[in-house]
Amino acid sequence: MSLEQFLQHRLHERQQQSLYRQRRRLQTAQGPRVEIDGAEVLAFSSNDYLGLANHPEVKQAFIEAAEKYGVGSGASHLVSGHSTEHHALEEELAEFTGRDRTLLFSSGYMANLGVLTALVGKGDYVYEDKLNHASLLDAGLLSGARFQRYLHNDMDSLQNYLLKAESGHKLIVTDGVFSMDGDIAPLKELAELAQRNDAWLMVDDAHGFGVMGFNGGGSAEQLHVDQQQLPILVGTLGKAFGTFGAFVAGSDDLIENLIQFARSYIYTTALPPAVAAASRKSLALIQQEDWRREKLHRHIQYFRAEAHLLGLDLMDSHTAIQPVVIGDSVRTQLVGNHLLQRGLLVGMIRPPTVPEGTARLRITLSAEHSREDIDRLLEGLKKVRHA
Repeated sequence: MSLEQFLQHRLHERQQQSLYRQRRRLQTAQGPRVEIDGAEVLAFSSNDYLGLANHPEVKQAFIEAAEKYGVGSGASHLVSGHSTEHHALEEELAEFTGRDRTLLFSSGYMANLGVLTALVGKGDYVYEDKLNHASLLDAGLLSGARFQRYLHNDMDSLQNYLLKAESGHKLIVTDGVFSMDGDIAPLKELAELAQRNDAWLMVDDAHGFGVMGFNGGGSAEQLHVDQQQLPILVGTLGKAFGTFGAFVAGSDDLIENLIQFARSYIYTTALPPAVAAASRKSLALIQQEDWRREKLHRHIQYFRAEAHLLGLDLMDSHTAIQPVVIGDSVRTQLVGNHLLQRGLLVGMIRPPTVPEGTARLRITLSAEHSREDIDRLLEGLKKVRHA
């Protein structure tokens, strides 16, 4: 079989399974109402949870920094790409998270790859929740450590794996908020288990930062887990912060080790300084405008209450991620397309992103949505369900 035949066969097979993925062209800035492929829709598919991606002050901070520093950073952090904006953002994020230091990465994927491959290797152990993000799973496999996946949020399952470990370092890795289910990891229990078993704990809180905790500090703040209990904390800037990039927070020794050994940090160009400046403004707004989190949480409570009255099969999520399980990939695609025809854009999540038989609509809520927007979504779901 030639390469072209192989490629065509694989694409045809994915289309037959209703798993084919296609890109839509976004023609406006992020917001509740966007233009997709020439049509205006009400969007419930973005991770811009606090509505900061198109905030005028964030944009202005970006523009002013671009005027001063230009567009690209020009080099890696360790060569000549580490600007005063990067450094200031790292210091402000350290204070925000209650950690000694933070280190910026160009994306969450690169942060997770960098941490795992820098800290563990052959002869060590990595234990990951079955529902962890793909970047964490890939990082665990690439680390070369013995890689095991415990049942979702199941402490007994994890303990059984830990008891079987022999020599070598042990690293427990979990999402803070699970990106497809929207539920939260039991960080207190994980921290206690790690301590009892002489293991390290790492949490990727991509979907928690900015929206959870009294100050927006994420799931670690909400569940009162400090640096000693949770030594490795990862967060992204492309979701609630509305910008781009990621960071790792922890002790001074952790950060210095990553600077020395994290290949995805050492060998890549630094974020544009203007992005770091925009992220600094987002961080300030997250701390100053707590009404955004409060409004988002009111939306979540309202949507869940009304969806239950409609008889929708919601998962046990009290975060901005509200999955509606349909099960079958074909039906999920049909429902999502029917909603789109009604001017409602939601994520259609199918295997292999989620397990077989759990295809779903991934509805995400934002502080920028209005109560009327949510009512329109609920009405659309009601009509599609009856149809």
